[in-house]
Amino acid sequence: MGLLDKLTTQGTLLSKTGNGSTPSTNVGATTLSKLHANGNVAGYSLDGSNQADVNAAFQSYDDGVNNILPQPSLLDLGGATPTKYTDNLPQ
Repeated sequence: MGLLDKLTTQGTLLSKTGNGSTPSTNVGATTLSKLHANGNVAGYSLDGSNQADVNAAFQSYDDGVNNILPQPSLLDLGGATPTKYTDNLPQ
């Protein structure tokens, strides 16, 4: 019996879930995340909007640590919509 077979059939104490399977992707790690600005909509990191959605995604990370959601930035954009990095690539 190989290591992968042993992992998938018997499991391990070192794996929180899955035991060799690919875990689901947290929405906070995708472009659907409301943590940062997306298009013309500001995100939690700038003004605290979408706090409930961002906190739910943040808390769903199972890393064995009590995750406390950081406060939004105190940077003031003066009402301007932030631009995407890809729109401002280095010359």
